[in-house]
Amino acid sequence: MSQPAKVITRSPADRVRHSVLFEIGMLLCAVPIGMLVFSASASTIGATAIVLSLIAMVWNYVFNLLFDKGMVALYSHTNKTGAIRIVHAVLFELGLLLVTVPVIAWALQVSLWYAFIADIGFVLFALVYAYSFNLGYDKLFPIPNVQPQAQPQEPA
Repeated sequence: MSQPAKVITRSPADRVRHSVLFEIGMLLCAVPIGMLVFSASASTIGATAIVLSLIAMVWNYVFNLLFDKGMVALYSHTNKTGAIRIVHAVLFELGLLLVTVPVIAWALQVSLWYAFIADIGFVLFALVYAYSFNLGYDKLFPIPNVQPQAQPQEPA
């Protein structure tokens, strides 16, 4: 019986680059938006955004590693269809939401409800950003030694 071919996924260094670039872009968007939404200073929003960014970078690394392992287990590859990219973005943001709401409430001295509503608005923006960023990242930094395959089949 032959062994299945080894599926190549992203290296740890590539995952770190992905997380850092993702968060730099997000910070450039989040600080001005946060200043408007919370009527807070750039330093307050900036410090909060940096803490949230550090949390998000750790989550980004862990989530993408687990998601890729799940893709390999389910499909024996990591090629993402449009539908899988949407699931990826939604699951990423929902997981992050569980941690960010209490941090926002505490750091900006607002209620959990207000932090939740504001974070939901931000998540809607972040979903579009995450989908677009990841699509662009995959085009700019493809996984090495991976031959393009036909579109992966999704379970019915």
